[in-house]
Amino acid sequence: MTQQLPEYITETAEGDYQVTLSKAVNIDGAKVSVLTMREPTVQDMLAAELQSKGQGAAQQEINLLANLCDVAPEHIKSMTLKNYSRMQEAFKLFTS
Repeated sequence: MTQQLPEYITETAEGDYQVTLSKAVNIDGAKVSVLTMREPTVQDMLAAELQSKGQGAAQQEINLLANLCDVAPEHIKSMTLKNYSRMQEAFKLFTS
């Protein structure tokens, strides 16, 4: 990796990204402060599009991020905007 990562994102040995949240989210009764995002595939993009049919681009992105982090879309929706922005930043690292 040649680019400088923000202090809240670290790359794993597998090439995934761990995102440290500014505020923990409640996932299945547990407070979670770090989420791991795997690299997206074309199939992930298609699945998010189909899952969000008629609901708009924001819902499509939420479904995609949830899938990549192996959490329910409701967990992404419950995040603060600061945390959501961190998730978006990690996703952009896979496309640059």
